[in-house]
Amino acid sequence: MTSKVFYNGDLRTTCTHLHSGESIITDAPTDNNGKGEAFSPTDLVASALATCMITVMGLKARAHEWNIDGAELHVTKIMASDPRRISEVIVEVQMPFGDFDEKARKILENTGKTCPVAMSLHPDLKQTIHFIWR
Repeated sequence: MTSKVFYNGDLRTTCTHLHSGESIITDAPTDNNGKGEAFSPTDLVASALATCMITVMGLKARAHEWNIDGAELHVTKIMASDPRRISEVIVEVQMPFGDFDEKARKILENTGKTCPVAMSLHPDLKQTIHFIWR
């Protein structure tokens, strides 16, 4: 088992990662009758894409002895209706200052764009990924 989810009531959950014991809270968003005081489940999906991207990029960078510490990803989730769903996730990847040649950039960008979460999302969900190299 990976996690345990407890419904607290009032459209809030507590999710506990069983291996580490770490917990996160989710709330329904305000546009869906919630308080919006924490990540919504769809916020977590969008954020999972970005965290997965940078994690596998970190693995690739470590293997090549490239330093990507300080990279920052900005995530925008766009919702659609009928049915209510995520229609697009926009991720802006701001890479740290570094001496990344064209080959290194292509390797890292391809690694991020093909992370496990990206490959697991429905093909109708548009993934718009922008890399900014400083």
